[in-house]
Order: sequence, then structure tokens, then C-alpha cells
Amino acid sequence: MPRENLNDLQAFVHVAREGSFTKAAAQLGVSQSALSHAMRGLEERLGVRLLTRTTRSVATTEAGARLLETLAPRLAEIEDELAALAEYRERPAGTIRINATGHAAEYLAWPRLAPLLQQYPDLKVELTTDYGLADIVAERYDIGIRLGERLARDMVALPISPPLRMRVVGAPSYFRRHVAPVHPHDLAAHNCITLRLPTHGGLMPWDFGQDGHELSIRVSGQWTFNTMGMTRAAALAGSGLAWLPEDQVQAALLEGRLQSTLDDWSPHFDGYYAYYPSRRHVTVAMRTVLDALRGPMVG
Repeated sequence: MPRENLNDLQAFVHVAREGSFTKAAAQLGVSQSALSHAMRGLEERLGVRLLTRTTRSVATTEAGARLLETLAPRLAEIEDELAALAEYRERPAGTIRINATGHAAEYLAWPRLAPLLQQYPDLKVELTTDYGLADIVAERYDIGIRLGERLARDMVALPISPPLRMRVVGAPSYFRRHVAPVHPHDLAAHNCITLRLPTHGGLMPWDFGQDGHELSIRVSGQWTFNTMGMTRAAALAGSGLAWLPEDQVQAALLEGRLQSTLDDWSPHFDGYYAYYPSRRHVTVAMRTVLDALRGPMVG
């Protein structure tokens, strides 16, 4: 194929992955009509239909799926090699894409990387919050941040936080209306603020431990969120009990805006790790970000 058609092949990968001309066009910075025209031209040159178009979505044909399967990793290799050229620069540059839980993004990644970007203006970070177990290889992320117990296989994992402790907290107004639980099983009688996990669609269980005895409790209540930030806000508003990382509620506990309970049942868990595929080429920009994630908080 002519050299100029490489752009059309790359555009096809974006359309096939997103299942939408609108989303793919936004990513590529072109108009939807221009992208659609390019795809029709590519199909005409190949002599085969690659995409099935409907009013709401776009899907690959059997031929399109085969092309995507073989083409996507080769284009990714080209992108990696081009990114590796950054090693020849004196200063890190380019975009590093990170997938992390909302808690890790807010309390670890943001405070450590914000000063870094001020130091290196040519460096960019795309930080996506996600409580599901994203496949960072398939979704083209450079780095993932997860708890140690949830790491995928075949990954290089670097610890970036101390062990994590979860606390059961509620506002003083809630405890004025309800007797504090003394055992995790007592939570069945309380209005608990739950967190929905996108990976399996279920609610996150609350894990406890004492003297080697571990419990995983399924709680329920009036409010369910998919972010810990909203869970914390609801707890502060007196809407119920929440199970949250200690660093997310420490200031509110010291100020008396929240109170904790079941502290004797709140053990420490494995901390956060930054991870990436073992075969991934680590560029200067990526190494700079990893070093910052492993370093101390600034300020």
C-alpha cells in the first residue's frame, strides 16, 4: 500500500476500538465526515468491507476484526519506538498515560506529579481514575496504580505507598442517632454507604481482621456511589457509615467532623504499586514519572 495510507490504518484502529466515528474523530483531531470518508476510501482500496455502520455505533466485520488484531500491536510497536527517541533528549517530554483508582490518583499521583510537571514543561500526564481492574496493555496505558493484592501477572511492580489502613467513619450527627457498632456484624443494623465496583458490577465488601481472624462483610444502605470522594462527602453529611482509607479521612477525624468506630478491627492492607508490562520499553519520561511516584510528597 502507498505510504500515505498509514494514517488511514491508524485511523481505522481508533474507529474500531472506540466503536464510534465521533469519539475517534475527537481523538484524532479531525472531523467526523473526513474520518468517515477516509474509512470508505480505505475499504475501496482494500476491496473489502472493514466496518459495519449503524445509526448508533460502528462495529468491525470479520475482515475488520482480523485486520485490527494484526495491525494494532504493530502500530503500538511503532509508537513505542518513536517514544523511545525521547531518551536522546536532555529533558523528559511526551505524554504518560496512567490508570489509577480515584483514591490513589488524588492522594498519591496528584501531589507527587504536580510539582514534576512544573519542573518539566514538555512532560504531560493523562491521569484516568478507574475502580475497575483495567487492562493497561489493551487500553494503552503506560502505568497502572493498584493495591498489591490486585496486580496483574507479568508486570513490573514498584511500591509507592506504605501499607493502607481502612477506617469505618461517620459524622457526629449520625452517631447521635445510632449506637456505634462494636463488632463488624453489627453493621447489618446500620445505614452504610456502599461503593460499586465496575469490574463485576457488585458492591465492595468491607474487610476486617483481629487476632488473625478475618471477616468480609457485605453491607447495605441508602447510598451507593462509584467514587470514594462521594462516599466521603456522604459520610461528612451524616448520611451513614463509610469504609474509607485512613489518609482520606484523617483530617476530618482530627477536626471532629468525622468519628471512627471498629478501630480494633481495622488492620493494615498491602499498599499501592505502580506497575507496567515487563516487556514495555521504559522511556526517559516514563522513568521520570515512576521515580516521582516512588518519592516523597512535596510540600
